[in-house]
Amino acid sequence: MPIDEARTFLPVRIAVLTVSDTRGFADDRSGDTLVERLTAAGHVLADRALIRDDADAIVALLHQWIEDDSVDCVISTGGTGVTGRDVTPEAFARVWEKEIPGFGELFRWLSFQKIGTSTIQSRACAGVARGTYLFALPGSTGAVKDGWDGILATQLDSRFQPCNFVELMPRLRER
Repeated sequence: MPIDEARTFLPVRIAVLTVSDTRGFADDRSGDTLVERLTAAGHVLADRALIRDDADAIVALLHQWIEDDSVDCVISTGGTGVTGRDVTPEAFARVWEKEIPGFGELFRWLSFQKIGTSTIQSRACAGVARGTYLFALPGSTGAVKDGWDGILATQLDSRFQPCNFVELMPRLRER
């Protein structure tokens, strides 16, 4: 799947959210990995936050970023497992208007190549809310690399062909 160098690269303004009951910014390796990859690709870090596994807090922050015209996309890491405190997918589902089921399906397919059937424990998911893309990745650095390198690096690149998420951004608020 080629990058068409004749097309203009359009940087996406991305907010990064780490959901964790145990990490702080000093040891947020998955969040750091995501920030490093998105900025190296030429995108803009619009904001960054780290909050506990609390669905109401996640929803409130998502609404704040969705209403912020300087945020085009939110990528979270953490809280997508199956334990009692993992609530990121439920929080995202309370916010998005349209789910993008293929994101989670493709993430698990890519992850299966590396960790086998353990990928079934991931509830990576995505959707769109009021013109803002929302992507939820698991909290490991490996999962962030899989999600960014295997999906988001190309889908958030306006030069990727035959199609990409960026070219749809002007039409996300259509009714």
